Amino acid sequence: MAISKLAGFAMLATVSVFALTGCAASAPADKEDGKPAVIAVDDAAATLLPAEFKDGISVASDIPYAPMELFDDEDQPTGFDYDLSQAIGAKLGVKMSFEDQDWDGIIPSLQSGTHDIIMSGMNDTAERQKVLDFVDYFSAGFAVVVPAGNPEKIMKFADLCGKTVAIQTATAQIDLINAVNPSCAKKIQVLEFPTDGDAQNAIRAGKAVAGVNDGQVAAYTAQTAGAGKYFEVVVPEDAPEGYTSVPTGIGVLKKNTGLTQAIQAAVKSLVADGTYASLLKKWNLSAFAVTDVTINGK
Repeated sequence: MAISKLAGFAMLATVSVFALTGCAASAPADKEDGKPAVIAVDDAAATLLPAEFKDGISVASDIPYAPMELFDDEDQPTGFDYDLSQAIGAKLGVKMSFEDQDWDGIIPSLQSGTHDIIMSGMNDTAERQKVLDFVDYFSAGFAVVVPAGNPEKIMKFADLCGKTVAIQTATAQIDLINAVNPSCAKKIQVLEFPTDGDAQNAIRAGKAVAGVNDGQVAAYTAQTAGAGKYFEVVVPEDAPEGYTSVPTGIGVLKKNTGLTQAIQAAVKSLVADGTYASLLKKWNLSAFAVTDVTINGK
């Protein structure tokens, strides 16, 4: 087991924006010469897109959840999910509107027709598959966030037994905790908060000894919060991607099968042309890459 700051999740100051007026778009992934890469429309993927989405796709995202989604210095969205959404739009030849949506209302926002898809670091779980289909594009486990210096000497997940942890409400972290609790002499106590930032504040205030988060988000938090002085991360040495690696997916309502298939085809095209790898590298997320872009893990 290792305690690590997991440095390297540096936020890039420059944000590239797509110009979706032609058959190709400038991508947020940079080529070696420093110029923006160009992503051409993938005709096969674009053909799969239902007519109702040809005028654009609205993306719901709970911002911030760095490095997946956050706001830049000009209060504009950025992050891996944002960049990937724009690359998907380039492949499909449509505009992708990336909009902030609180987590509790993120699935209802699709059901009400406010948004079309979710890109928000959302884990693909069996429970969520009752409502959504997922295009799986990322694989990360969970990590434990502790105060700098690790005062409670948390070295493995079982060390949280009998202690209080802070998590964001309605996230898959609770499933991991519930799976561990039966083996605890004293159960892990959970405090749930509306945002991940609130959970971090609870740890700093001493209300919880640790937090549980997606591995990539935990690492970014440890590297950036308080200039890297507030938190550390507990991860298994043999699984740096975190505990219980699970897929992260783009959520689409089950009725929108054509949209799901078009997005899957677009992401596969981005994998094939190297854009996907470039975006992962840009955000120091290469360890979380998938080799196959599946729907609901199949």
